[in-house]
Amino acid sequence: MAASSSVVPEVALRSGNARPMPAVGMGTASFPPVHEAAKSGVLAAIEVGFRHFDTAFAYGTEKPLGDAVAEAVSRGLIRSRDEVFVTSKLWCTQSHPDLVLPSLRQTLENLQMEYVDLYLIHWPVCLKPGAATFPPNRKEDAVPLDVEGVWRAMEECQRLGLAKAIGVSNFTTRHLDRLLATAAVPPAVNQVELNPVWQQRTLRAYCAEKGIHVTAYSALGGQSWDGQPNAVLESPVLAEIAAARKKTVAQVALRWIYEQGVTPIVKTYNKERLKQNLEIFDWELTEEDRLNISQIPQKKVVMHTVLFSPEGEFTLVDPADLNIVEE
Repeated sequence: MAASSSVVPEVALRSGNARPMPAVGMGTASFPPVHEAAKSGVLAAIEVGFRHFDTAFAYGTEKPLGDAVAEAVSRGLIRSRDEVFVTSKLWCTQSHPDLVLPSLRQTLENLQMEYVDLYLIHWPVCLKPGAATFPPNRKEDAVPLDVEGVWRAMEECQRLGLAKAIGVSNFTTRHLDRLLATAAVPPAVNQVELNPVWQQRTLRAYCAEKGIHVTAYSALGGQSWDGQPNAVLESPVLAEIAAARKKTVAQVALRWIYEQGVTPIVKTYNKERLKQNLEIFDWELTEEDRLNISQIPQKKVVMHTVLFSPEGEFTLVDPADLNIVEE
């Protein structure tokens, strides 16, 4: 019997033709990707009620996600692919006007789907065409990003119905200003690093004003790239609130994100934690909780140096601009 997703609120995107986005999504970024682990994780998520899934060409998880959705349909967990909201992303080596449509067609082949609900430009960065090495680390591979040309190609993907909505990821207000100056279709979504220890107040306010919905990756602090403790899951402020509310720290963090009008994308393949990550909609934080969370010291985890070598360069903006604290 199919699990019910009716308890999960949905958000109508303000541009495009996508079905409403479920207010929490499952992430699939895992390095290195393991096909069977990702597939079984997505199936477990569908069983407990997830209907929103986030992948990317660079993650290497499009194929297992597609396999899982197909199996979920065959097993009767969902009636059809149309019951799930699927996001994928255009990688930097594909961010060339003539490569956008072929790249989306490859993504759709990987997913075994006729469309994605949302297609994002993964980073405001362009690399020479070639293999999607991760992380890219050659300075000479960086080339200027044709924002206008790439976005026109993204708009064509939407016009063809291959992407029901289009958007961006890791764009600052400066990038969005440049994009909006020429866009015929405004981005529906900007997916960025966001959680209680990286709250993105200025960017959230900007996107709200422009009608761009914000989704949050690293909603629980992300993977430990530098070996440092997880500032979200080990936050004493969140731990105190969790104890008082009889919730987990993860649930407090996700509830806070949801209360900001942001959609958290959270990655786990553990079925019990998947279930807990959906149990954030029938309670709320207090004003005191929100005040205490607003005073948490801020720390960005995903720096440009995680993805690109320190000697690399971005030709659209200075590398420091991607790490700017827009508060």
